[in-house]
Amino acid sequence: MNKTSSLSGKRNRERIVNSVCFVLVVFFSALCLLPIWWIFRSSLMTNNQLYSNNVPFFPPDWLFSNYPQALKNFPFWTYLKNTMTIIVPSVLAGTSTAVLGGYAFARMRFPGKRFLFTLVIGSMFLPVMVTLIPLYIMWTNILKLNGTYWPLILPYFCGGGAFNIYLIRQFIMTIPRELDEAATIDGAGHFRILISIILPAIKAAMIVVALLLFTQMWNDLIQQSLYIHDAKKFTIALGLSQFKGSLKQDYSAIMCATCMSFAPGILFYLMGQKYFVEGIALTGLKG
Repeated sequence: MNKTSSLSGKRNRERIVNSVCFVLVVFFSALCLLPIWWIFRSSLMTNNQLYSNNVPFFPPDWLFSNYPQALKNFPFWTYLKNTMTIIVPSVLAGTSTAVLGGYAFARMRFPGKRFLFTLVIGSMFLPVMVTLIPLYIMWTNILKLNGTYWPLILPYFCGGGAFNIYLIRQFIMTIPRELDEAATIDGAGHFRILISIILPAIKAAMIVVALLLFTQMWNDLIQQSLYIHDAKKFTIALGLSQFKGSLKQDYSAIMCATCMSFAPGILFYLMGQKYFVEGIALTGLKG
């Protein structure tokens, strides 16, 4: 009888703890989503309603007509095309080279491997602002590529960043080496092993890298403002920044443009969130 009551009491405590955790998760999730809702809600209201003393939590009229009106001054589709012109080749190149670099550090043997990997890890602690001026001088004065998209694309042909190489390397380290050895006995080389064995097993990690690269470039206002000066080549980040500066009082239009600007990023994340969570959870289990 005592064992039964003890077990029942333990289950009740677990239910209480789970209920409290669930309430806390819902509460903090609502806090995180509140700014997004506030922007979306503001985009469906008039400026008079936004300037009033008692701003309602829900739009009184749900004015979706604000979006076509905002598009007259905010060429979203042009900015989106320009942004994807940078992001698509950068994500493909960054993910591919990160896989190659991660595979080399995880499976191959070559002189100076530990030293080079230490340099890669150490570069993660280097502030972006430290390299911003030297890179700007190189792209503008030496290579004469200022005003083009190339300074924003070409760096991602070198691994897409130290963290991405590290992420892929840690994920590959979780794959048993016995699979490589069996393929080697059958006559497979490094390229065959990478294509047939490694890539199918690290699909989640590759999607994580692609999502991180997408987010990084989507929000990279500083470097885009350094190299892009022609309004016809503006990305969404630059176009939104200019749009906010030109319409300082029209908050309704600004909120419409803001919603349109972060909507593609949210959609891209939602498509890969399953693999994103899986990749983050499994990375670093070994090595």
